[in-house]
Amino acid sequence: MTPARIPTPLRVVYGLFGAAALAILAFTAVFFTRWIASLAPVEAFLAAYPGAAPMPAGQGIGIPAWLSWTHFLNAFFLLLIIRSGIRIRGEKTPSGLWTSRRVKKRRMSLTIWFHIAVDALWMLNGLVFVVLLLATGHWVRIVPTGWDVFPNALSALIQYVSLDWPTHSGWTGYNGLQQLSYFAIVFLAAPLAILTGARLSAFWPRGDSRLNRAFPVDLAKAIHFPTMLFFAGFVIAHVGLVLATGALRNLNAMYAGQDAVNWTGFWIFVVSLIAMAGGWIAARDRVIAPIARRFGDVRMRPRR
Repeated sequence: MTPARIPTPLRVVYGLFGAAALAILAFTAVFFTRWIASLAPVEAFLAAYPGAAPMPAGQGIGIPAWLSWTHFLNAFFLLLIIRSGIRIRGEKTPSGLWTSRRVKKRRMSLTIWFHIAVDALWMLNGLVFVVLLLATGHWVRIVPTGWDVFPNALSALIQYVSLDWPTHSGWTGYNGLQQLSYFAIVFLAAPLAILTGARLSAFWPRGDSRLNRAFPVDLAKAIHFPTMLFFAGFVIAHVGLVLATGALRNLNAMYAGQDAVNWTGFWIFVVSLIAMAGGWIAARDRVIAPIARRFGDVRMRPRR
């Protein structure tokens, strides 16, 4: 039986109640954290660990151009990956089918092909980022070099939730919470997304029974989508905090390569948003299909 659709007015009411509940939870979290932060032991803890992540002196300072470019491309490709991933989950009947010319048994929906193609570009960009990160010494920005990063991360979390923002400059380094978050995204979540995505793709060696038993497809499914949600949640929190903790200076550092407060980085950021919006709009079958035909055979379903 098909479940009954919830009437639109009722959905609006549910949405309003959900928004109100989230607002109450947020207010409660801020109020409770501010009370916790006012206690003498916690005040002493915050004084001992102000939130700044320990870094080797003189290393990892500044935002080089390659970091700005790979940061933008990462956001651009990730947006398209999320867009196509959401479409895959809701796609009951594929609009088109892609088949490899070399391996005829290797076929997939056009949406999955696009998802994998953008994944490949995202992985290439990530490889360039990691290689340059290690080669230039900027790895110290996101790789912890001491155990003090953990109490500093907790301190930064308390300050963020209490709305008493940690004072620091992203030009010279990140606080403990940022460092652990970026490390998790680059070295944990990204490899996990790649591995589970490969397991779900048509490129996985399905004839290898030992490998399939070691990494069941159901396990990959259970991990892959939540990992995408983790990326989406990180992006929302990351952009929100960038804008809330000194937008002009933060955007200038990342997009203009300057440790200054002016509008240069902001306008570059606006241009990047326009480019991402254009990519989102262009990610449609009539644009994807001609590109996919260069790498295989595409058969589109007739429109009704």
